[in-house]
Amino acid sequence: MRRFRHSTNTENSSSIDISPLIDVVFLLLIFFIVTTVFVKETGVEISKPRAASSEDLDRQAILIAVTTESRVWHGGREIGQDGVRAVVAALLEEIPDCPVIIRADATAPTEATVRVIDSAKLAGATSVSLATER
Repeated sequence: MRRFRHSTNTENSSSIDISPLIDVVFLLLIFFIVTTVFVKETGVEISKPRAASSEDLDRQAILIAVTTESRVWHGGREIGQDGVRAVVAALLEEIPDCPVIIRADATAPTEATVRVIDSAKLAGATSVSLATER
């Protein structure tokens, strides 16, 4: 005669497999990282002048800073007034019609700011603005 073994295991082992959930979370994380617009800061701290008519810019822009000593910065490094034209031209090749925003210190000499604006326009920038505070 045969003997049958009956399973007397009354514990039901129920577990949830969360590996697909983790995969989805990582995919969402990658999506948000890739679609985020990264703004390159100028790399120096400046005190912007105040203006009542200032407006917020809602898209990516080329940021150039002019300090009180007439030093010109972009992307965390000093480019000098002679380097503005080359930097703006190179960035406009990557992103055409990208606006240029000059973040001049409130006490920066006007002549230095005008030279930077002029260099940006000579590089092909169609929109050059000054950053201000409200």
